[in-house]
Amino acid sequence: MDDIEIPQYFICPISLQIMKDPVTAITGITYDRDSIQQWLSTGKNTTCPVTKQSLLADSDLTPNHTLRRLIQAWCTTKGVDRIPTPKSPLHKNHILKLIQDLWVPQLQLKSLKKLESLAFENEITNRRYMVETGVGKATVSLIVRCFREARTDGLDGALNVLHCLKIPNDEVKLLLTENYDFMDSIIWILEQEMDNHEQVKTNTVIVLKAFIQAASSNLLERLKPEFFQVLIRFFKGGISQEAIKATLHVLLEACPSGRNRVKIIQAGGVSELIEMELSMPEKRITELILGVLDYLCSCADGRAQLLAHSAGIAVVSMRILRVSPAANESAVRILSSIAKFSGTSEVLNEMLSVGAVSKLCMVLQADCGENVKKKARDALKLHSKVWNNSPCI
Repeated sequence: MDDIEIPQYFICPISLQIMKDPVTAITGITYDRDSIQQWLSTGKNTTCPVTKQSLLADSDLTPNHTLRRLIQAWCTTKGVDRIPTPKSPLHKNHILKLIQDLWVPQLQLKSLKKLESLAFENEITNRRYMVETGVGKATVSLIVRCFREARTDGLDGALNVLHCLKIPNDEVKLLLTENYDFMDSIIWILEQEMDNHEQVKTNTVIVLKAFIQAASSNLLERLKPEFFQVLIRFFKGGISQEAIKATLHVLLEACPSGRNRVKIIQAGGVSELIEMELSMPEKRITELILGVLDYLCSCADGRAQLLAHSAGIAVVSMRILRVSPAANESAVRILSSIAKFSGTSEVLNEMLSVGAVSKLCMVLQADCGENVKKKARDALKLHSKVWNNSPCI
């Protein structure tokens, strides 16, 4: 098709590709539906890309059937693959009917499969309609009901649908208020054995991550010790990297609360995080692990757990200047906390022997942020008498 000249008015002004589903905006400009919907879906773009006039919603888009037929006829004439006739736009009443069917036992699985299919069929319009008509609320209620009735049928479908939807944070907060045991439901799911085990568990922690990020500080304060115990055990299950990252995000969101740090430490979080870093060093995972450890090492018990691990200081030191500025900052803060609050003779000698002191010296000479250099400098000055005879000093 590269050597065929395409009429200019067949080409979308955004994608610069031939239009498959042309729609005309109220400004009079025609675009391919997917392109203009993608343009408007970000929330930042509220104008017509060509005229710069206000264009607030894709409800202002009118299918251009005449142009579509012209394009299809041209494709046939030129021997180009004919673009298919697009499906009719999804109607909200259809989604409402599927929501009603969720509560009819014999129709529930069929309804979930249809909702999942609609979510993947059109990631912009369909998903937005699904959120607006209450699919998120319905699937959350279904998940909680399964938890209360201790049954797993339908859970994988509900989680798939919920995973697809981008529910606004305000609505998530409302859902958590109305379903106070939703977090318990999610943790319960992580403990269950189900078909398609890895995908279900991955979707579960991704949903948990989205809800935790929108949760209020009061809800985060009320998370139970069992919540963190299950998450820490979850690390050992051989799950996907996507699930590990989501779980680490959950821990990171919970860590600003001092109570949660204690709960994570008591669940053996520090040693498990070190073991994970030793087993699968990957840039983003390392950043998240060091970020969580940074919080946990602000507590005496967290530092004690890190020092009790034979590779604790070594693995933190090794990651400095090898991963990213964010990892540098977290790792230097961890070593600084250890030097300041747990600097026994044995610990200081270990920091010297595993290269932690050398790395702190290297930070002073590297292209690091001033705050990171200050932390490293303060730690070095604090124990300069002990380390003064070291070659690295």
